[in-house]
Amino acid sequence: MNKILDNINYPEDLKKLTIFEKQKLSKEIREYLLEIVSNNGGHLASNLGVVELTIALNSVFNLPEDKVIWDVGHQSYVHKILTGRKEKMKTLRRFEGISGFPKTSESEYDSFDTGHSSTSISVALGMARARDLLHKKNKIIAVIGDGSLTGGMAMEALNDAGSSKTNIIVILNDNEMSISKNVGGIPELLTKIRIKRAYNRSNNSIKRFFNKVPVIGKPIVTLAHNIKRGIKQLVIQNMYFEDIGFTYLGPVDGHNIQELENILHKSENIEGPILIHIITKKGKGYKFAEENPDKFHGISSFNIETGETLSKSKKDYSKVFGDKLVQLASKDEKIVAITAAMKDGTGLKEFEKKFPKRFFDVGIAEQHAIGLLGGISASKLKPVFAVYSSFLQRGYDQLIHDIAIQNLPVTIAIDRAGIVGADGETHQGLFDLSFLSTIPNFVIMAPKNFEELEKMLEFSINIDKPVAIRYPRGGEGNIKFEKCQNIELGKAEVIREETDLTIIAIGKMVSKAIEIANLLKERDINAEVINARFVKPLDEKTILKSVEKTKNAITIEDGILNGGLGTAVITTINNSNLSNIKVKTFGYDDCFVKHGKIEEIENEYKLDIKYIVEKFIK
Repeated sequence: MNKILDNINYPEDLKKLTIFEKQKLSKEIREYLLEIVSNNGGHLASNLGVVELTIALNSVFNLPEDKVIWDVGHQSYVHKILTGRKEKMKTLRRFEGISGFPKTSESEYDSFDTGHSSTSISVALGMARARDLLHKKNKIIAVIGDGSLTGGMAMEALNDAGSSKTNIIVILNDNEMSISKNVGGIPELLTKIRIKRAYNRSNNSIKRFFNKVPVIGKPIVTLAHNIKRGIKQLVIQNMYFEDIGFTYLGPVDGHNIQELENILHKSENIEGPILIHIITKKGKGYKFAEENPDKFHGISSFNIETGETLSKSKKDYSKVFGDKLVQLASKDEKIVAITAAMKDGTGLKEFEKKFPKRFFDVGIAEQHAIGLLGGISASKLKPVFAVYSSFLQRGYDQLIHDIAIQNLPVTIAIDRAGIVGADGETHQGLFDLSFLSTIPNFVIMAPKNFEELEKMLEFSINIDKPVAIRYPRGGEGNIKFEKCQNIELGKAEVIREETDLTIIAIGKMVSKAIEIANLLKERDINAEVINARFVKPLDEKTILKSVEKTKNAITIEDGILNGGLGTAVITTINNSNLSNIKVKTFGYDDCFVKHGKIEEIENEYKLDIKYIVEKFIK
């Protein structure tokens, strides 16, 4: 039996369908999403929640002339299916396949690259203002989730757009979820609006009735409009969006295609900024995702029948960090934990259970989190902020202004540092070593294994300085280390003493350095291996002593070379009185790294063990 989806390749095909056919198409798309994501992994729950919305957007508007900017972008799978990439979805998130996020290089229907939250309204307003300057008439639509409204950038953009009188449509996809459950005042405001849907329905019914009354009907409607604001203040205490200048439409059922199309058509005839509030269910149509939307936000391949992931869960750095922090907090009441909507991902779930009064989830608000971190530290407590590397980038100014200038003792636990794999450029954690190294007063460390992470965490909490500890996604490397020395500030660890070559590595690359040394040994090359531990302060004494002996050095790091470990080592050697030292650095050189498996990426960027061995020998 032919499926409707078989004949849908581009938005023009959608425009030929009836509402009933579009409803059937929604079911088929959900089945296809389950097939793809169960095989490839990816963001399932958020995409299941926007199926009808995506169909309506592509039915009403004229893409790609009209522009849709998907905030974060992880919910753009349905958009890709409907814009010429249905078959390519089978390569989703795979090396050389299509991305799990919008990419302008991938399709003209992707109007802007997105990967982080809270950016879409700013981008859409920029496009709308450019459109007006160019005397064009196309529509600009930003689709943003309610969780993203906790981000300061979104609030700044709403403020600007509301006062601009610019024609722009903001669709607020309200599913009460970001990754973890939403926190803060904005979700509470939306809850008030949701429970007052009866106000909007009754208001529209009354207006329709009086407009039909001869002579006196329209004057009554005009009078009602003049006092409407007062009524709203009685029913809904704070109509925030209208207060700042938006025409507010909704709430509307985000799974009713007819209602969605009606309200989108209505928006086309309204001047100025418009906010359309839709209510959706994250994970819609798949029982396991509806019941556990946080689990199915981003998931590896899984069994559709049971909802269980195919790969068994293993001990990883996030859990080791979380467990150790709980252990330390049990003995020290001054320890406080902070997250930015990533409680589960960063391993802080158990901390929240055991110490709810010392746990703060600030929502998607990394800048605020770092300011909060500074305030808690200035009050003589010991705050720990757990954050993904790619999201820490958003708080760079706060790291300088609110932490480093005052030399406040804080711990920043940088999860997902280095290559993270299938999420691609916007999520690879390649820049933390480089941008932190430029900030005075910061101590920067990276552990070679779980045990060293535990020791570094305990060390950081008890040192009177700002400290960043970066560690990768997943588990330990292939090498099992016999011992783990205690942590001393700025002190490296010499793991193997030899004479021909110095290998200086940090973090997960220390395991790779040992494997390289073992292969070189088979070629009669004796490699000394140094676990740098610290990028800042670097153990210059240990490194210079080693390279003076071997005359040859290579550095290996899981990050951008410029400003990282390799830069620090070369600078140290250049500033010394040593001469004739040959240094080769291995890392990622001035690039944004695409998506794929970590092993595939390391092979592509010449960080695999075989390449490094052959390069040194040549």
